[in-house]
Amino acid sequence: MNVIEGSLVATGLRFALVVSRFNSLVTEQLLAGAVDTLKRHGVDEGAIDVYRCPGTFELPALLRRVARTGRYDAAVALGAVIRGGTPHFEYVSAEATKGVAQVAFEASCAVSLGVLTCDDMAQALERAGVKAGNKGAEAALAAIEQANVFRSEKLGQGKGGRE
Repeated sequence: MNVIEGSLVATGLRFALVVSRFNSLVTEQLLAGAVDTLKRHGVDEGAIDVYRCPGTFELPALLRRVARTGRYDAAVALGAVIRGGTPHFEYVSAEATKGVAQVAFEASCAVSLGVLTCDDMAQALERAGVKAGNKGAEAALAAIEQANVFRSEKLGQGKGGRE
């Protein structure tokens, strides 16, 4: 039996972090967690590019363009949608998630989802590093592992799926 899985060693890999500005109190913490995790796993700071978009709804469009450049081994989407008194929450959450998933299917690089969908700001802050870990850090770990699977010789794709 052959098991193909990615390691968590990220030395030599390039990452794009696509971050929503809306709910920046939360998204900046997700970004900090992702950057810290990438650096702790061997990524040179110069191999991390941060792209910003207005809101979580806009994440997939920018993520798609970034992933299509072929410059990255992985791209991480970071955002936060917080429930309000209207159905807006459901629409933005669903479309952002579907959009990131579509990019992941099409991209030649690894794509991970670090988008919080929370009932209130307190819950979002907990998931951005206060009590429940940092979901940005978790998304970065997933990106490292997936990028290494994509680089596997068994998949015949070489570095980041680009040859």
